[in-house]
Amino acid sequence: MLVVIVHVHVKNEFIGAFSKASVENAANSLNEEGLSLFDVIQENEDPSRFVLLEVYSDEAAAKAHKDTAHYKKWRAAVEEMMAEPRYSVKYHDVFPPAEFWQKK
Repeated sequence: MLVVIVHVHVKNEFIGAFSKASVENAANSLNEEGLSLFDVIQENEDPSRFVLLEVYSDEAAAKAHKDTAHYKKWRAAVEEMMAEPRYSVKYHDVFPPAEFWQKK
């Protein structure tokens, strides 16, 4: 499993638009082969901060995600909304075992 956590800081005036674009991207992403989870979460104390939590079967599935039309549309739409460049951190699963995610 490959877990990607993307940290995003959005300009205040774009919070609603970023949220809408990200939900649309996440909903479309859930139809992708090799993607088990795609959550969009927003910080309670600072609503301009979001995290995208993505769980892929492997690196190839993550790469395929970036080749989709909905990802490219999202990336173009949110580019100017960022208060600072987004960044991601990649993790591997320790628990639950990969079989758990394959059932989802």
